Amino acid sequence: MKTVSSIVENYIKTKPFLLSALSQGIINLTSLSRNMMVELENEFGKDVKQGAIVMALKRLSVDLDFRLNHKIVKVLKNLGEITVRSSLIDYAFAVSDSILNSQAELITEIHDYSDIFYTSSRGVSETNIIISESVSHLVDKHFANEKMVQKLENLASITVKLPNDNVVIPGIYYFIFQRLAWEGIIINEVISTSNEFTILVSEDVVDIAFRVIKDLKSL
Repeated sequence: MKTVSSIVENYIKTKPFLLSALSQGIINLTSLSRNMMVELENEFGKDVKQGAIVMALKRLSVDLDFRLNHKIVKVLKNLGEITVRSSLIDYAFAVSDSILNSQAELITEIHDYSDIFYTSSRGVSETNIIISESVSHLVDKHFANEKMVQKLENLASITVKLPNDNVVIPGIYYFIFQRLAWEGIIINEVISTSNEFTILVSEDVVDIAFRVIKDLKSL
């Protein structure tokens, strides 16, 4: 059976930024309830008192504060080393029968280069190569016969080590990426392993992105 509380919760859950604002107590519940009124009444099928909506929002905000913050904040306070690398290029190539051979040739040659950044990922139809600008000529060399879909230059990476329990706490990535979105940070790529992730952003905003992630440790 539908209740005001269940309808309010479903409404809030479909709006991620509103969900976060509510959990942090930075939104006027009376104004929000007024804006929600028409949609909730249509869903409920009858008139709904504004006071009932406000009370449902208050209960939800308390619950969300626990569910979204307490476990997540514990993980964020234990974020490990944050590493920044600049002067990177992001290549995207269409997957082909020869793409793995091209990649193997590249890896073999860059093995002798010290202090460079290299990572790659493969999707269904694309393979990404992210590499230091200083050895980008080797990508051009070994991938000359591959179909390049995209090339982005003047990028920087931020790599963050996560505590081991990040894999059993829901919402970690959502919380981090939401904060970056609030600052208008465009994330070009995300690469992750079990206990670390790397984001690729423009060099113009890497200082802001680094500050946002670093500040999460002091929540």
